[in-house]
Amino acid sequence: MAFSAAFSTSFYTAQSNLFTAEKSNKLFLKKCSLFPSQAEKRHLYQPLRHKGFFPERCVGTVKAIKFEKGFKNVEVFTKEHVAVSLAHDVAQHSNKFIRERGAFTVVLSGGSLIKYLRKLVESPHAQSIDWSKWHVFWVDERVVPKDHLESNYKLAFDGFLSKVPIPQVNIYGIDDALEADGAADVYETTLRRLVKSGVIATSASGFPKFDLMLLGMGPDGHVASLFPEHPLVKEDKKWVTFIKDSPKPPSDRITLTFPVINSSSNIAMVVTGAGKSNAVYSTLQGDEKTEKLPVGLVSPEGDLKWYLDIGAASKLFKE
Repeated sequence: MAFSAAFSTSFYTAQSNLFTAEKSNKLFLKKCSLFPSQAEKRHLYQPLRHKGFFPERCVGTVKAIKFEKGFKNVEVFTKEHVAVSLAHDVAQHSNKFIRERGAFTVVLSGGSLIKYLRKLVESPHAQSIDWSKWHVFWVDERVVPKDHLESNYKLAFDGFLSKVPIPQVNIYGIDDALEADGAADVYETTLRRLVKSGVIATSASGFPKFDLMLLGMGPDGHVASLFPEHPLVKEDKKWVTFIKDSPKPPSDRITLTFPVINSSSNIAMVVTGAGKSNAVYSTLQGDEKTEKLPVGLVSPEGDLKWYLDIGAASKLFKE
């Protein structure tokens, strides 16, 4: 596989939405061009949709990019414009659900996801979003104090939550004074209370239905704290469960289960870096007979959209 890109260092405005392909009735092959000047009649080009950025100002070259087949709701960006597009979409979801339900329930993950929320704390989103209606949860959490360097709460607070006026009472971290099993039970009790009060919607199957879940993925294809070949991947009764033998330290964690994850109205799968390209390829273009990685089990009742950078998407293309 050959994938190369050269960008000008003197004047650089990257295309945020590099290319998008969607499934039709038949699988198809489409050449994609990053830059309009390279476009041919059968090239697929998705113009930029964010104000202040103009495709015709982009410079550089990308060679040997071909889609082997169409993918629905998969977009590839530069790292910078992952944040631009994600902020735009999160703001749209926020406005929609606050208008329809009077609240917006959003679930965060750890890892690099938080840094891609940075555009939300800038204009125009910082001023236009009704932060008082946000309710924030975690898809998983390490059972450590909230000020611990391994805490997903600390990561989100330092990089995002401390910069926006979400009421503290609407931010639902775990009880870090408890052991993993107790923390999981208390977190599920909290979710049940909020479902009963109508803050969190309910799916047809009776699980909590979050408005938006922002997920990342590990190089091994794990999501939340649901790891390949671990028994918790098959948990289908509990809303929240715990793990004491995480393959990735720290070992003690709580996590939402797949029935809850897949009850979401919307899931944003944010994956960047070439180290994750194998898992991306396996999930989006792998042999259907191959046992699915945990990320391949993400199949929400609502919409799933992938936000990839060039590195993470690189194995989807070939000469």
